[in-house]
Amino acid sequence: MTICHPAKIAGCEGAPPLASFVVPFDAVLPAPSTTLNKNRPLFALGIRCNHDDVTAIEYLLPCAAQAPESLLAKEVVRQINAWFLDPAFVFGLPLAPAGTPFQRRVWAAIAAIPAGDLQSYGVLATQIGSGPRAVGNACGANPYPLVVPCHRVIAANHGLGGFARQRGGFLLEVKRWLLQHERHERY
Repeated sequence: MTICHPAKIAGCEGAPPLASFVVPFDAVLPAPSTTLNKNRPLFALGIRCNHDDVTAIEYLLPCAAQAPESLLAKEVVRQINAWFLDPAFVFGLPLAPAGTPFQRRVWAAIAAIPAGDLQSYGVLATQIGSGPRAVGNACGANPYPLVVPCHRVIAANHGLGGFARQRGGFLLEVKRWLLQHERHERY
């Protein structure tokens, strides 16, 4: 049985409440509590799957865990927990085809950035023959954060840039946490 969480999608904190809008997930996994975020989870991850593939991973405001409802959702939770324990962990999940051909090119380039490395939007754009803004837009459309580590893409001036189509607030704090988790102390 899928449990529906009230609309607490990250980045929508200021939006008017949508009483009838619910978001079903196959699992919800709170981030680990650390001293960086006052011993509370900073965010949670909502996981969606079909029978064969992961269809989406979404950043949520902190909320309770929801046990995985399928073997695939259980494997996603296992692999994300492995990444929480070791940010060098390499994901091996089946991802449902998504995005435009251009977005898929950007996501493939992002997926090639190893843990511990960072890449600027501009350098990534040069690698694939595009512009930084187009790369940033493709990053924002990434349906598989962590697995396709868009948090490793930063601004040319070594600033955080944006994250998940946001330029500040909750999601930028999540990006900062992810980079710190991967030992980028500067952020």
